[in-house]
Amino acid sequence: MIGLIQIEFGKLWRLHSLRFSLLLLTLFPIVWAYAPGVFDVYGFFVLSAYQVPALSLLSSMEFLLPLLVAIASAELLGMEIGFSTLPTVLLRPVTRSQWLVAKLFVAALYPFLLLAYLLLVSLLSGIPFGYGGFVGGTGVGAGGLLGEGLMMPSTAVLELLRAYAVAAYSLAPISLLAVLFTVIFMNAAGGALATLSTLIFMQLLLVFPVLEPYLLTTQLNSYVNPVASMGWIFALILLYGAAFAALSVVLFERKDF
Repeated sequence: MIGLIQIEFGKLWRLHSLRFSLLLLTLFPIVWAYAPGVFDVYGFFVLSAYQVPALSLLSSMEFLLPLLVAIASAELLGMEIGFSTLPTVLLRPVTRSQWLVAKLFVAALYPFLLLAYLLLVSLLSGIPFGYGGFVGGTGVGAGGLLGEGLMMPSTAVLELLRAYAVAAYSLAPISLLAVLFTVIFMNAAGGALATLSTLIFMQLLLVFPVLEPYLLTTQLNSYVNPVASMGWIFALILLYGAAFAALSVVLFERKDF
């Protein structure tokens, strides 16, 4: 299984969608940190390098990051179908389930790798603002961007690490959902479009307050939630991810190639 996972990671790095995502996420924090309209949108001026990663999350978690994650995860399986290599791959001495589980593992880990890269680039983009203590907040803590007084660098780093880890965790089910839809439609474009359509549909369900806490799109904002309220959110996200992964394996086993 470890060998399969290593092979799938190698395939991931060769995806055109991944390379485009890295390029986009390299430019995005730089443009956003120094955009003249930041004050008009958020009502404050950037004071510290530790605030740039929060701006990156606030402006990309609603649509951009789910889009990038869905496309790459769908392509991870879809490229085997597109290049007609799937029947050949399945002739190897591994079961269908093992092969797909390796892809699902890589797809689930992909948001963490992508968010780690975004955090690094965002911090580097904020070099001119400095990494010392500042009066304000990181944007992902209890005080938001305005803060509650003097923010020390160690506290700022911990807040950012927590927020980015939670954000990546909330994106993992979307990645697995993209794989599931790709299994269903046996097409990368179909899998990515179905995932995005599902997320847009969930956004429309916000008019039903009873459903709102349980929607995947609602969990995309969980990185700003207090630690005390994260228990059931973590469990819900895990349930979504496990259900999407299990359904993918079951349906893939039943596919006729």
